[in-house]
Formats: sequence, C-alpha cells, structure tokens
Amino acid sequence: MGLQDRVAIVTGSSRGIGRAVAIKLAAEGAKVVVNHRDSAASAEETAAAILNAGGTALVVQADVSRLAAAQELVKVTLDTWGRLDILVNNAGTTRDMLLMMMKEEDWDLVLDTNLKSTFNCCKAASRPMIKARYGRIINMTSVVGLAGQAGQANYAASKAGIIGFTKSLAKELGPRGISVNAVAPGFIPTALTNVLPESAREAAIKATPLGRLGTCEDVAEAVAFLASDAASFITGQVLSVDGGLVMQ
Repeated sequence: MGLQDRVAIVTGSSRGIGRAVAIKLAAEGAKVVVNHRDSAASAEETAAAILNAGGTALVVQADVSRLAAAQELVKVTLDTWGRLDILVNNAGTTRDMLLMMMKEEDWDLVLDTNLKSTFNCCKAASRPMIKARYGRIINMTSVVGLAGQAGQANYAASKAGIIGFTKSLAKELGPRGISVNAVAPGFIPTALTNVLPESAREAAIKATPLGRLGTCEDVAEAVAFLASDAASFITGQVLSVDGGLVMQ
C-alpha cells in the first residue's frame, strides 16, 4: 500500500476495528499511534502485536472527545516522529435505547465520543497536514448512519453527522493535498455488537447479499486502501464495507 515511513494515528485502537486498522497500517509500513481512553492493557496488547510483527507503535492515552486531549495526542505524535500523515477517527461507543426512554446523558455521550471526537482530531491534525500539503483522513461511520436503526437514534445521528462532516472537510482540505473519506462498516462482530441477541446476528446475515458477517480485517483493508497513494484521487466518499447490506 506504500505506507512505508508514514505516521498514523488510530483513535480507539485498543480493540475491535481500531485494533485491526492499527495492525494493518503497521504491517504496510506505517508508524502507528495506538490511542485509547481507558483501556490501557488492551492498547498495550495492540502495540505488542505490532511490535512482535516487526512494526513500530506508540501507545497514547487520550479522551479525544475533549479538544485539548486531541490536540495533545497530535502534539505527542509530532514530537515523537516529526510528522502526521494519516488520521483514522475510529473512537466510538453506543448507548442503545428507544428515544422515548433515552437519557440525555446517553445522547450526549454518544455524540461526544463519536462525532465531536472526529471534529476534535481533525481540527488538531489539519494544521500539520496543511503545512506538509499532504494527509489522509479516514472517518469511521456506519451503515446505521446511512439507513437509520430503531433504538439507535443517538448512534445514527452521530454517524450521519460524520458523513456530512467528511464531505464538507474534503472540500475544505482538498486544495491543500489532503483527502478526507469515510468507511461505513456493516454488521461486524465487535464488543459493541456482541451484546446483541443471536436473532439479530441471524437477521443481519440473512439481509446481507454476501451471506456472512464482516470482519474487522475487512474494514482494515478498506482503511489501508484509502490511506494509500492508490486512493490519491478519491476524496469526500463513503465506502460501505457491509457485504451489500445497505445499497444506496
């Protein structure tokens, strides 16, 4: 993928899709900052997997739902490696509930963790990328942001917001040599989806034309492509990695 000597930040990369993305980017030659909010042990496991495979990784704790923390994350990256080429905004959470019973704090938590963190990290990373006139920003959205889902109004709003944000930022940063794209995973077994009943998994498989659930590695491959020079003329796009679950 031509990522040798590139420097990447992957937020929320202590487990699940973020971990797979961090490992994939490192395998393609990038130096990777493994970010977590409160999962130090899991983040160290991600870094260990990278290091054991001969890659380069640095673990940085930061609650990127706070702008100051996102700015510090970028600062540590620049202080360590002198550059920032790739930003993957993957940090996310869910608090599923029907709207009539949803607590305000659960709405705020999901919007802050998923959407505001994307704003925070892009704001912090854009300055060094503009200075370098190069950058790859990949924002993690979801098919739920495209199609909606009952009981997930907060999650859907945050992920749909990321899509609009991605397209707007792509127009702002394109003239500076920076691409901004989004990846929309379908049903991927992770800690966020493992709490769902088996009937939901079966329904997702039945609704997926390719007839299987996706994997974290499926998503990581798409992210690595968008981070590479092979995708140098692609920006403002939403790449669905969902086995055909949601067709637009």
